[in-house]
Amino acid sequence: MALLDYIESKPVIDTERLCIRPMTVEDVPSLKEWMPDPSIYTYWGKRPGKTDKNPELLFMKHEKPSKSFHLGIEEKASSKVIGDLWVYLIENDRMASVAIRISPSCQSKGYGTEALKAMTHFCFEHTELQRLWAEVDVRNIPSQKMMEKCGFTKEGHIRQGKMVNSWCDYYIYGMLKSDCMEY
Repeated sequence: MALLDYIESKPVIDTERLCIRPMTVEDVPSLKEWMPDPSIYTYWGKRPGKTDKNPELLFMKHEKPSKSFHLGIEEKASSKVIGDLWVYLIENDRMASVAIRISPSCQSKGYGTEALKAMTHFCFEHTELQRLWAEVDVRNIPSQKMMEKCGFTKEGHIRQGKMVNSWCDYYIYGMLKSDCMEY
């Protein structure tokens, strides 16, 4: 399959404890529990925006067909969306950026690692992507550890660069499809 195959129908990826899937309006109550929390934006590069504070707005606009993914991370035990994950900034169907957020109440339980590993394997096994990369604020030690547990390599250090809407030092983490096959 190719990224083109997922323009209209986004993937559903199951792991032991999680289901990574498109979000629906039924997920709004779960999203309202954590998306407005300012603590998850400390290293995100921006403050909570309008849709972060009012997740129902995510479902009021019609999304344009896209190769990018914005998926919810559902905890199977509770059937609640406890985070979200992006594959975006896709260049020439060859490389893409990844980003992930997990509800503060669900952090430090391995959910981020489980979700990112599953998404990484999906991208390399079911699309033509050859490289995934992410930006991580240098102060965000838990995210650095998660990236490394998932097999990403710290490739660079950007000093006082712009990460989303803030100026900070951040690391670039990357993984090639060939790295994933070795990992």
